[in-house]
Amino acid sequence: MLVLDNILTDRGSKYAVSGGPCRSDAEAQAFLKELKRKKKFAKATHNTWAYLGEAGPVKNDDGESGAGMVILRMLEREELRDHIVVVTRWYGGKHLGGDRFRHVQTAVRAYLDALG
Repeated sequence: MLVLDNILTDRGSKYAVSGGPCRSDAEAQAFLKELKRKKKFAKATHNTWAYLGEAGPVKNDDGESGAGMVILRMLEREELRDHIVVVTRWYGGKHLGGDRFRHVQTAVRAYLDALG
């Protein structure tokens, strides 16, 4: 599991990104359970995620409407299969509007860059 904490902050909202191998919904749930063992991630406002598995693309917005699709499109573009990417957001009290999608992209890009 690779976790990049404090990727960016905007108007009080903080972002992190994490990921690892994932081939199925069961593995995705196990990954999220492991991530949320860290109290900080369990208390996050959103843990949005996606992966490209054998059965096709899977995403979950976790209340951050549209964010899972942003992650999924980036994984498709990179052709990164069997790998889950989770963007975590701690809400800071102010709405970010469309900027939140840009921040999800920034977080996923940082993760993909860290993978090499």
